[in-house]
Amino acid sequence: MRLRSWKARSKRALVAAALTTTVVTGTAGWALGNEQQPLTGPPPGTASWRADHALGLRLPDPATASPARVAAFFRSLSNARRQELVASHPSVVGNLDGVPAPLRYEANSLALKAERAREQARSTDPDLTLQDHERARSLVTRYTELLTPGRQILAFDPRGRGQVAEVYGDLASAEHVSVVVPGSDIDLSTFDRTNDEYGTPAGMGRALRAATDRRTAVVAWVGYTTPVGIGPDAASGRLAAAGAPRLARFVQGLTAVGTPRPSVFCHSYGSVVCGLAAPKLPAADLVVLGSPGMRADSVADLHTTARVWAAKDDSDWIGKVPNVELFGLGHGADPTAADFGARRVPAEQAEGHTGYFAPGTDSLRAFARIADADPSTAGARPTGERT
Repeated sequence: MRLRSWKARSKRALVAAALTTTVVTGTAGWALGNEQQPLTGPPPGTASWRADHALGLRLPDPATASPARVAAFFRSLSNARRQELVASHPSVVGNLDGVPAPLRYEANSLALKAERAREQARSTDPDLTLQDHERARSLVTRYTELLTPGRQILAFDPRGRGQVAEVYGDLASAEHVSVVVPGSDIDLSTFDRTNDEYGTPAGMGRALRAATDRRTAVVAWVGYTTPVGIGPDAASGRLAAAGAPRLARFVQGLTAVGTPRPSVFCHSYGSVVCGLAAPKLPAADLVVLGSPGMRADSVADLHTTARVWAAKDDSDWIGKVPNVELFGLGHGADPTAADFGARRVPAEQAEGHTGYFAPGTDSLRAFARIADADPSTAGARPTGERT
C-alpha cells in the first residue's frame, strides 16, 4: 500500500510538473516557446574601455568592479573627464551600474543614435535579404521612438533581443524609487507596445508613477533575457538564474549613487528573477504579482530584509499553474498562500494576468501606497498572521 501511495504521489507531481511546462508563461502569447540564450557579462564596448588609457587612469573593469566602486570612481572625476568617457564609450557608460543617471541618459542617447545610423545603412544594403531590410527598418523606428525628447533611457543594449530601462520622474530628487521587473515575452520591441499596455514594463511604470505622489520615481527595467512563449524556459529557472545577478547589480547601482532603497515590483516570471536575486537586492519592499512562485518555500527562504508583498486576482490564469518544483521545472510555493508569509495586496478589481497596474484598480492603489512608503502600510501583517 505504501508503495502504491508513493507512486501515486509521484505521478501527481510529474503530472503537475508537465502541466507547469505547458502553462507557465509571462505576460502574453500562447505560442510554443523558443529556447533563449541569456545575455550575460559586461556591457558592449567593454574591450575598448579596458584598453583606453587616455585619461591616465585605470578605468574600473565593468565585469568585476562593484557598483559602489564605479560610483566612487565617477565621483572622483571632473565633469570634463566624465564627458570624455561618455563621448568615447557610450555603450559602457550607459549600462554601467554605479554611473550617475544623467550621464547614463546622455550616453544612451549617443548609443541609440549610433545604432539607428547603423540600421539605416543596413536597411538599404543591397546584399541583405528582404527580411533583414524589414528588421533594420523596424529597429530604426524603435530607436527613433526611444530618442523622443524627454525620455530618460537608463540602460540600452541592442544585443540579442535588446534590453532597455527607462525612468519616469526625477531619480536625483525622488524621495522614493520603484523598479518594475517584467515577465516573459518582453524585450526591446515589446517594452512599450500599445496593445496590452499594462502588461508591459513601460505601461506598468507609467501607471505606477501616475498613481503615486510626485516624490516617487519609477524605473521600468528589462535587463535580462525573458522567456518567449510557453516552453521549458518559462517553466525552468535557467533564465531567471542568469537575470538575478543583473537585477541585483542594477539596484545596487541605484543605491550606490544615492537613491533610496527601492520598492521592486515583480510581475509573473519576473518574480522568479526577484526571488533568486532577493538576498543581494537592497530593496525596501519586494512586491510580486501574478507570480508562478519565487523558488522559495516562504519569505524566510528569500533571505531578505525587504517587506514581501504578493497579489493575485481570481481571474488570473496563473492560479491554475501547479505550485511545484520538480526536476528543475516549476517555481515552488504560491507567494499568496497564507503559509508563505507575504503581506497580501488586494486585487479584487484587477482583471486577468496583466491587469494589476490598470488605473482605478485596488491593486494599483495599494502598489502606490507601498511605493510612496505610505505610513498606512507600516502595520500591514503577513497573510495568516494574527492581529
